[in-house]
Amino acid sequence: MHRNHYHKVDKQMINRVLIRIKVIQLLYAWQLNRGEKPAMAEKELFESIEKAYELYHWLLQLSLDIKAYATKRIEIGLNKLRPTQEELHPNVRFINNLFVKQLAENEDLKAYNSDKNHPVSWEDHTDFIKDLFEGLTSTELYQDYMKETVRDYEADKMLWRKIYKKYLAGKDELLNQLEDMCLYWNDDIEIVISFVDKTIKRFSQEAGAKQPLLPLYSDPEDDQDFAKRLLGTAIKRQDEFSGWIDETAKNWEGERIATMDRIIMQAALAEMVEFPTIPISVTLNEFVEISKFYSTEKSSNFINGVLDKIASKLREEGKLIKVGAFVKPEEENKQ
Repeated sequence: MHRNHYHKVDKQMINRVLIRIKVIQLLYAWQLNRGEKPAMAEKELFESIEKAYELYHWLLQLSLDIKAYATKRIEIGLNKLRPTQEELHPNVRFINNLFVKQLAENEDLKAYNSDKNHPVSWEDHTDFIKDLFEGLTSTELYQDYMKETVRDYEADKMLWRKIYKKYLAGKDELLNQLEDMCLYWNDDIEIVISFVDKTIKRFSQEAGAKQPLLPLYSDPEDDQDFAKRLLGTAIKRQDEFSGWIDETAKNWEGERIATMDRIIMQAALAEMVEFPTIPISVTLNEFVEISKFYSTEKSSNFINGVLDKIASKLREEGKLIKVGAFVKPEEENKQ
């Protein structure tokens, strides 16, 4: 699958964005192995959602372990028999980062770890952390930060947002390390980094240790039902939806529809027909944005056009009825 940056996350809870993406991933696998029973696909869906949420915590923890390694290096320098002047007077701005200090005390992160037989920690990957930190110290964003003399909470948050987005995202060493740790994470790294960025952006100094992290589900029963029905409808009516797509797209482009584009449209159609309270505009926007993440800009325009035409046709035929002419912004955002 092609990966690109998914920009719309900031307006969404983690749950619905992640569910839609996971359904698309499962449909892609389903195309390769149609012999799999729907119940197995559903089980795989929820396992992969849980694993993505686990990755979210591993990536948050990464900042704490990088900071811990930086602290240890300073301590080693200070304890040398003949320390250099730089070692005697280290720049401690990075290890005193206010965001990381707050995250280290975060109650949600501690609670997540307390529920695990093996708490999230990079202690068994010290060489990897060492390489990440040493690479970071050579970057302009780190060096510019270390030159500043005034401690500032917002600047400390922004440093880590930049580290995740500009240094860690797409970094081969991180991709390879995470893939070795869990095969589920192979296609999730960039999107989960965007969730981490959203989390840091939301942090406030006043919240202290009680700053909430993103929930896996904002409403577990409702969101799990959404996931089951979206995947179930997409699988059950896959051939029917594919027919709609072919009929609508036959005069659109001379080229064959890419497999991933078709799967994204099938998932979008499943949402359109199965959930009358979700506005068509929300469904279109969400799946078009996902297409930019997993496909191309060209694909996003094609997908938007085909889905819009199918929606118009279904409405004219009375086969697509949406409940409620007006949706409050906060309710639309939950979708």
